Amino acid sequence: MLRHECGVALVRLLKPRSHYEQKYRSRSYGLDKLYLLMEKQHNRGQEGAGIACVNLSAPAGTEYMYRERAEGKDAITALFGGSTPLGGWEDASLYMGHLRYSTTGRHGLQYVHPFLRRNNWRAKNLCLCGNFNMTNIDEVFAMLTSQGQSPRVLGDAYITLELMGHRLDREVERLFLEAKALGLEGTAVTRHIDSHVDMANVLRTTMPHFDGGYVMCGMTGSGEMFAVRDPWGIRPAFFHRDDEVVVVASEHHVIQTCFDLQASEVEELLPGQALLVGRDGHVRLEQVMPPQQLSACSFERIYFSRGSGCDIYQERKRLGELLAPGIMRTIGGDVANTVFSYIPNTAEVAFYGMTDGFRRMGHDVRTEKVVWKDIKLRTFIAEGDERNDLAAHVYDISYGSLRPGRDNLVIIDDSIVRGTTLRESIFKILDRLHPRKIVMVSSSPQIRYPDYYGIDLSRLEELCAFRAAVALIRESSGGNGQAASAAATATDGLLGEVYKACKADPTSENHVRRIYEPFSVDEINRKIVEMLRPEGMTVPIELVFQSIEGLHAACPRHPGDWYFTGRYPTPGGIRLCNEAFIRYMEDSYEQQPYTR
Repeated sequence: MLRHECGVALVRLLKPRSHYEQKYRSRSYGLDKLYLLMEKQHNRGQEGAGIACVNLSAPAGTEYMYRERAEGKDAITALFGGSTPLGGWEDASLYMGHLRYSTTGRHGLQYVHPFLRRNNWRAKNLCLCGNFNMTNIDEVFAMLTSQGQSPRVLGDAYITLELMGHRLDREVERLFLEAKALGLEGTAVTRHIDSHVDMANVLRTTMPHFDGGYVMCGMTGSGEMFAVRDPWGIRPAFFHRDDEVVVVASEHHVIQTCFDLQASEVEELLPGQALLVGRDGHVRLEQVMPPQQLSACSFERIYFSRGSGCDIYQERKRLGELLAPGIMRTIGGDVANTVFSYIPNTAEVAFYGMTDGFRRMGHDVRTEKVVWKDIKLRTFIAEGDERNDLAAHVYDISYGSLRPGRDNLVIIDDSIVRGTTLRESIFKILDRLHPRKIVMVSSSPQIRYPDYYGIDLSRLEELCAFRAAVALIRESSGGNGQAASAAATATDGLLGEVYKACKADPTSENHVRRIYEPFSVDEINRKIVEMLRPEGMTVPIELVFQSIEGLHAACPRHPGDWYFTGRYPTPGGIRLCNEAFIRYMEDSYEQQPYTR
């Protein structure tokens, strides 16, 4: 399974605190709403959480910018449940929250957002969080060091903070000179700066340096708040504004639920657009970067976002419905002797759509909850044998849910990535039920390429579809598809041709797409089954994947499909995919590629 989408939440109160105390009988209205926004987005980050706030009325010599962070799946409870002192937070007007899902295996409080840059000038204090992955962070790091800076950490969040902080310093210096030209002195200069900081200037000179998918949120010590979305619209952001509050979150329905709104009252931040809230509470939208071709992430609709939003719920049902004809062909039309089920829990809505599809074709279907998620284990970021051991115990089955040797079993999941859980757990436990045939269904197409705009999954060989295509290429060139090392084939056949093309031109075209061209989806499916079938298992297995056409028919407003098609929207994604193939070819894997 994939786990990669972080969550963001912003709350800006626009009225005096007395307004919320009288109307809502709550002194901590802003903090309460931040908690709700984060709890409703808990699915987006169970590795850690952080919160920050700014108190605009705090006098000099007292704290005015707070930040707290916590690790683990109970981080939200730790932050809001009393174990962390939040004295003074109720007096704030600006609130920011972040939920983190680690994808690289790096752990520790230092990796939890928000990140904070301190300074004695309020306007130069910057707190930043985001849902993002930058593909060109090395280039930005080199730019900073060429200017004489010496960043302490080489990481996209920290480098973004440093670059934006540098631009914020320049904005403050511009206002300082402006104040001096107006004849202002002493604290009047500070008041002028605090009242006139324009984060649009900072964002225009910061964000064009980055290649990647992102929603970046931040606030300054002087009271500026902002959220900005990447020009391709890869990562999602939604907001609501009225005369009481401005709120931003990663999911539409979260805002709708937490503030009891109609769907039309929640807006989407557009590609390249920034939502800006000044110190005085003035709210405006500004296009800080030219919008590019829309590439909104389709996996948000398939998996990452919670399925309770109206549009997402219908889209996931449609994904399942569109699979029904292909499944019908696979079971030979024998609906009467087929049991339909799903892998909990994110595929449940697609399951309803799948069964609706059969009913629309005039068939009654037998449904059972065959698979149970027995323990909440994170297999995605574990390594090697540890992942295999964990995967074997993630699921359990309902014994007696089908007739042994007589019933086919159709079971739908939202995606098949590595195949580790299928091989080490799912297929083994389903085999205990002795079905006549197992049809494993994915509501998404074959995942053939890494997603460099969210998850930091950079090794192509981790994807079972890629391993299957490589095995087919080696078989077609006379090898056994298993033992031949990548280095040994670097100069021969299709693999060698693609390798040379990636070396010669890593930026203008994704040459890795050629790996799949000789083979049909069904051929790759059969090879995946062969590779993932546990030893000793004899029950026939077939795979049914969503088609690219079906994906876009079900999710028409989210055309981003690079993990399926290799059509990366930015130069950085193309370059990283080609470089991943170069690394694969140059790493001399002498073991069977698909066992790693």
